[in-house]
Amino acid sequence: MDYTINRLIADADFDAVDARTRTALTDKGFGILTEIDVKATMKKKLDVEMPAYRILGACNPKMAHEAIAIEPRVGAMLPCNVILREVDGGVEVSAINPVASMQAIDNAELHAVAGQVRDLLKKAVEAV
Repeated sequence: MDYTINRLIADADFDAVDARTRTALTDKGFGILTEIDVKATMKKKLDVEMPAYRILGACNPKMAHEAIAIEPRVGAMLPCNVILREVDGGVEVSAINPVASMQAIDNAELHAVAGQVRDLLKKAVEAV
């Protein structure tokens, strides 16, 4: 099982893909709780250059509430990270596959919620 849901966008630059990704996530009920500009952080902390790379911490409040009600410690694995990275040929959008990440927790009810979140993230990535 793949641990990420991926799509390569070849018809837009990094900032346009970022905007499209945020819109697609919002349309599926996700908000962006955190944002890390990895390229800028690596430059500042290590003085190294790298292609554009951004991590968005996305959360669907309804699904997060449901998951936490089922398994209170699951918050240690939230939010769902979505990365944007500059690659040859365009910008890759990758979202965590929550079904894969939740396999560490032995709880069938939680796995069902993870499946719903995976489906929403997949639709969001496809819509970018």
